[in-house]
Amino acid sequence: MDLARVLRDLGLGDESEKNNGASACSVIRVLSEIQQRFVAEDSAKRSLLRSAAELLGSGDVRWLFPEFGPDLRAAYAELVSSFTDHAALPVCDTDSGTLPSSSYEQIPAKAEAAGAALLALTEQLRGAVRSSDSAVSGSARSLIRTLGPSLCLFSITHLQDLPWTNEASRKRALELLNSTITATSSGSVVELLCGKDEGDQRGMLGPVLDILRPELTKENWKRNEAMKHVFSWVLVQVGCPCLADYLEQVFPPSLLISDDYRTENKVLGVHCLHHIVRNVPAADLRQFNRAEVLYHALFNHLYTSEAPLIQVVLTCLIDLVPVLEKPLVHTALPQKPSRFDGVLRLILTHMEMEHKLVLRRIYASNLLLLVDKMGIGVARHLKRLERVVVGYLEVSDGPEEKARLIILEVLERTIQTAWPRMECRTGVLAKSLLRFLVDISSEPLAPELRDQLLTRASRCLLLLDHCSHGRLRVLLKEVDSSCVSDSVLKCLESLTAPQDV
Repeated sequence: MDLARVLRDLGLGDESEKNNGASACSVIRVLSEIQQRFVAEDSAKRSLLRSAAELLGSGDVRWLFPEFGPDLRAAYAELVSSFTDHAALPVCDTDSGTLPSSSYEQIPAKAEAAGAALLALTEQLRGAVRSSDSAVSGSARSLIRTLGPSLCLFSITHLQDLPWTNEASRKRALELLNSTITATSSGSVVELLCGKDEGDQRGMLGPVLDILRPELTKENWKRNEAMKHVFSWVLVQVGCPCLADYLEQVFPPSLLISDDYRTENKVLGVHCLHHIVRNVPAADLRQFNRAEVLYHALFNHLYTSEAPLIQVVLTCLIDLVPVLEKPLVHTALPQKPSRFDGVLRLILTHMEMEHKLVLRRIYASNLLLLVDKMGIGVARHLKRLERVVVGYLEVSDGPEEKARLIILEVLERTIQTAWPRMECRTGVLAKSLLRFLVDISSEPLAPELRDQLLTRASRCLLLLDHCSHGRLRVLLKEVDSSCVSDSVLKCLESLTAPQDV
C-alpha cells in the first residue's frame, strides 16, 4: 500500500500531494492527527496502528524526517508514547504487587500491534541515518536519540517470558530492540546502553534510568509488575566500568526490591545487588557506607529457610565481605575476627540443624567458597566445622550425592589450609571417613559416582595421615579386612602402601 492510499484512508488525502519534498508541517500534522485519533477513539486503535505502520513503512524518508526541530520531536515523541501506553500493563493496587494472569490477556495482542508500528518507524530511522542527505540523516539521528529510551523500555517490557507476553509479542519485541540497536549504530545491547568509547557516542542507560526512576520509588514500584523485571534486565546488561557512573540510580531500587516480604522479589533484588557488587569498584561501594548497609541487609536474609533466597544471598555475601575487609595475609601477628567469621558461624549453625536436602546442598557449596576465601582464618572454626563434616558424611542426599561430594572437598581444603591444627582431630575425622567408606560401598550408587566418593575420601585420609606424621597409616593397617568390602579394602591398601602425597 502506498503512502497516498494510507493518507486517504486516514481522511488526510490532501497530505499525499506533499509526499515528495514536503515541508516539516506536513508530517507533523499527519502524526498529530493520528495521535489525537488514537487517544480519542478506543474502537479504532487497532486499525489506526495498522495504518500508522503502513504510513511509517511506506513514507519517503525526506518526508518523514525533514529538518529536525522541537515540533517534529514532539510529534514523534507523543505518537510513540501513545503507542507504548496502549500496551501498558494495568495498574496494580494490591500489596503483593501482582495481578491474576487474566488481567493480562489482552496485553500480548496490543503489544504486538503497537510493536509493528514502532518497528516500521525504527526501520525507516535505520535507513535514514545512513542517507546521503545530511538533513535527513541528521534529523533521523536526533530522533533516534529522543525516541530510543522509550523504544528500549517498550521492547524490554515485552521481551521476557512473563504473564503479559506470548511468543508472538516476544518475537516482535526482540525485532524492535534489534532494530533500535542498529538504528543507533550500536553493535549490541551493551553498546546501546553504555555507548562507544570511539566517537564519544553516549549510551541510553542514563535516559532509560531517568524514565524508570519515578516507577521504582517505595510508593510506586509495585503498581506496575513489569518495572522490576525491566530494571533487573537493564541492570545486568551493564558491567564495569560503566555501571559505577550510575550507582546512585541503581543501588536504592535494588535494595528496595530485596527488602520486600515476597521471596521472589527478595531474590530478584539480591540478584541485582550481587551484580552491582561484582561490577562496581570497592571504593565506590564503601562510599557513603553503602557496603556496610548492604552487608547488614543481606545478613538478615540468612535467617530464612527459602532455598532460592539463601543461594543468592550467600553468593552475594561472599563477594561483598572482601569489599569491607582487608585481605587476609599470613603473618606472625594474630588475625582479628572479621565479617567472614560472622558469616561462617551462622552458616555452620544452620548446617548443623538443617534437614532439607536442597538447603544442605546450598550450604555445602557456599561453605566451600567461604573456606577458600577465609584461608587460615578457618582455623578458628575447626571444632564446629568438624561436627558439620561428620554430620554431612552420615546422611545420603540422593542419587548424585552432591552435598557429600562437596563436604569432602571442604574437608580436603580445610586440612590443606589449617594442617598444623588438624592432628588433634585426626581420630574423629578418620573414624567418620571410614564409616563413610563402608556406607557407600553398600549403597546403590552409580559406579562412577562411587569411585569419585571413594577417591575423595581416600585423599582426605591420606592428608590426615600426613598431619599425624604417619600414625594414622599404622592404625589403618590394623583394620579387620574380613569386615569390609573389596572396594574399601582396596582403598585401605592404597593408603597403607608406602607412597608420597
